[in-house]
Amino acid sequence: MCPPADEKGKTGPKPAETPFGELPAVPDFEAMAQNMGKLVEQAGKVTAAYLKPIERGEAKTGQADEASEMVKVLGRVAERWVSDPQKIIEAQGAITSDFLSLWSSTLKRLGGEQVEPVIAPEKRDARFADPEWNTHPVFDFVKQAYLLTTRWAEGMVEQADDLDPHTRDKARFYVKQISGALSPSNFVATNPELLRETMAQNGENLVRGMKMLAEDVEAGGGELKIRQSDAGAFQIGVNIATTPGKVIYRNDIIELIQYAPATETVLKRPLLIVPPWINKFYILDLNAEKSFIRWCVAQGLTVFCISWVNPDHRHALKDFESYMREGIFAALEAIEQVTGEKQVSTIGYCVGGTLLGVTLAYMAATRDKRIASATFFTTQVDFSHAGELSVFVDEEQIRAVEEQMAERGYLDGARMSGAFNMLRPNDLIWSYAVNNYLKGKAPTPFDLLYWNSDSTRMPAANHSFYLRNCYLENKLSKGEMRLGGKLLDLKKVTIPIYNLATREDHIAPALSVFLGSQTFGGPVDYVMAGSGHIAGVVNPPTKVKYQYWTGPKPEGTFEEWMKKTEEHPGSWWPHWFAWLEKQAPKRVKPRIPGDGPLPALEDAPGSYVKIKA
Repeated sequence: MCPPADEKGKTGPKPAETPFGELPAVPDFEAMAQNMGKLVEQAGKVTAAYLKPIERGEAKTGQADEASEMVKVLGRVAERWVSDPQKIIEAQGAITSDFLSLWSSTLKRLGGEQVEPVIAPEKRDARFADPEWNTHPVFDFVKQAYLLTTRWAEGMVEQADDLDPHTRDKARFYVKQISGALSPSNFVATNPELLRETMAQNGENLVRGMKMLAEDVEAGGGELKIRQSDAGAFQIGVNIATTPGKVIYRNDIIELIQYAPATETVLKRPLLIVPPWINKFYILDLNAEKSFIRWCVAQGLTVFCISWVNPDHRHALKDFESYMREGIFAALEAIEQVTGEKQVSTIGYCVGGTLLGVTLAYMAATRDKRIASATFFTTQVDFSHAGELSVFVDEEQIRAVEEQMAERGYLDGARMSGAFNMLRPNDLIWSYAVNNYLKGKAPTPFDLLYWNSDSTRMPAANHSFYLRNCYLENKLSKGEMRLGGKLLDLKKVTIPIYNLATREDHIAPALSVFLGSQTFGGPVDYVMAGSGHIAGVVNPPTKVKYQYWTGPKPEGTFEEWMKKTEEHPGSWWPHWFAWLEKQAPKRVKPRIPGDGPLPALEDAPGSYVKIKA
């Protein structure tokens, strides 16, 4: 008879000791059997959630195209190796030699010798943090075998002859996805921590995990939408996106928010923020401590921010020109009405910055001077060295995306969200899959990951224009883009520009932003912050985190510029504000949202931001 389980589900006696650590606790086999029955029941619910949209004819398309593309790309790599039998023999010899070394090392460990590992994970790799990955020779062997195989597969891609750069980039990406999925940390039988947890909890962790899996497939409309945060812990306008303000203007694609002043005087020149429409504007207003918008208001800025609609089929024909005219131009007109100011300072973030750059070139062509200065956050206007998202962009893939969008009039939000998560699969996909579905633990509340999962759709016309004209053909930096009947030339943009890059950005790499700085015709302050696409931007001064670099005019090569930079600790926010204030330091009485010609429609953050994909 099994010993009684305690209140945590663990059995009474202490697990037996071995030379390599403790054996897993002896489970309560009756409870284990009952939980396996529950597991099967929950698995049935997962299947039902998956099949429901198929039965209704509502299944989302595109996955087969993506799988086919992966097979095709990796097939091209294989063809390069098959064409040279000698290289195949050398590659096989290399992996065989590695495994012989590993087997020899493992035998020595089993014999009691202390040996150095044949290969070790990177220090930042959290998948193998459990001590038994190192102390137990079996799990250590599994871990090292996986790492050797991954390194070998990556080498096969790098050493394949006559691959064009884009195909090689795609092959690297797909190998990263496959190796991330096949990690031994993702399976109960090969993960010591999961094995201990499953034995100790008599499989209850797997039942809880399968229940969450069914819920997440249901929430994803038949596709898995991995929860990364406790969604119930946040409510937009209550404990996230809470900076006081009013919606003062609304049309089909934007709500314009004017934030309430917090100082006795404000800078005369207003500030307009153009956020990305991939995800939502409140990345700049997560909470009181991290809110860039709230901080700007506290410095005495009259802040206006665009909140883009989460589009549906009605917005299918809204293209880049629509977003310029009904987005930025409509906001400029509303700001002039409520403040009387004919010029504003602007900020564009990510794709919002790309739209701002396009708009500035159009305004230069039409001699429109309503924007006096521009700040770009992690923005690309030159896509010759675009980030890892470029693996999704070639003629065939764009055509497949356009076919998908033609069916509904938009790209589903899950597609873009999935693409971003795939850039860091071990951190943003598999760590949550293990925690949620195998450990059976609900994720903790985290405002940044709540925002990350609050995805948005892309209007068909807009997204097609962006992919083709920017990523595929790089027309803006070449002076070949046409919009509204005008040929756009960034060299004619002569207003002051503050161009912020981040050192570890995989979406808008620092090199790409640096090269983009050279396309403008006026003074550009290029600044590089520490960390990545989000954390490098949302870095309030009170946290004293990371650093930023300033340097000379962004000329020559990026490497040459870096040698001449000065590093500064902490946030770049005060440096930016000093740059902005210097241009137009005059102050006036604060403007109250809704007191002018445009009455308040509702409190910030408005309604558009609450529309779910």
